[in-house]
Amino acid sequence: MKKTLFVLFAGALALTLLAGSAFAAQSTIDKVLEEKKIVIGTAPGYLPFEMKDGEGNFMGYDVDLGRAIAEDLGVEVEFKQFEFSGLIPALQVGEIDLLIAGMTIRGDRALAVSFPDPYYATGQVVMVPAGDSTTESWEDLDKPGKRIALSQGTTGALLAKEIFDEAQILDFPTFPEAAAALVQGAADGIIYDEPGVRMYEAMHPESVRGIYDLISCENLGIGVRHNDFATIQWLNSFQQNYLGSPEELASRAKWFESTEWMEKMEQK
Repeated sequence: MKKTLFVLFAGALALTLLAGSAFAAQSTIDKVLEEKKIVIGTAPGYLPFEMKDGEGNFMGYDVDLGRAIAEDLGVEVEFKQFEFSGLIPALQVGEIDLLIAGMTIRGDRALAVSFPDPYYATGQVVMVPAGDSTTESWEDLDKPGKRIALSQGTTGALLAKEIFDEAQILDFPTFPEAAAALVQGAADGIIYDEPGVRMYEAMHPESVRGIYDLISCENLGIGVRHNDFATIQWLNSFQQNYLGSPEELASRAKWFESTEWMEKMEQK
């Protein structure tokens, strides 16, 4: 009996210590407030969400969102550039506090990082060369001899690899590199996010053409360290106030309803 009580006591103590350890883990929000600085990872090249101006400064809808978060917290903000596929590993090792990079909320990603509520709804579409007058849908590209350029790690890349059976898949590190391959005749089509395709077409109307029947629907979310519930709760509260506010509506109008910012973009 005494041995049973001892085992029960030891088990309860272990559970208490484990719970205490979990609660003692510092949330990202607490860390940011303590250090008075937030480090946000992003992947320039996804227009108009994140890109750089001619002086190397980050700009775009996601950058405005990151700055608004920092302002609400009363801390300094630093943006760090990664390839899209490197963002989640950077978050996992603590190199960044949040990732804001037009990332689609998906179940497989939610096993590695956590997401607060979505901040933007979008979907995947097809982009083809402007001179291609016959392609009307992604099915028209799924034929032997067709080449599909993709940006590695993006939702469009994963979707294309699921739906294309006959076309050849070409992986590129970034969307601009995949789009350049399309423009140069090295590819016949791209599957990519609808806002990014619209922006690229607006910048290069003589070279590409978007086909805007959505292949899929996705929600974009901020990436947070896995199971950091305090930070998720804070971001949900922040987004409830920010999304639809005059500040956020002005950001949407600037980046999605105007192309004046394109003159300031970094030229490569």
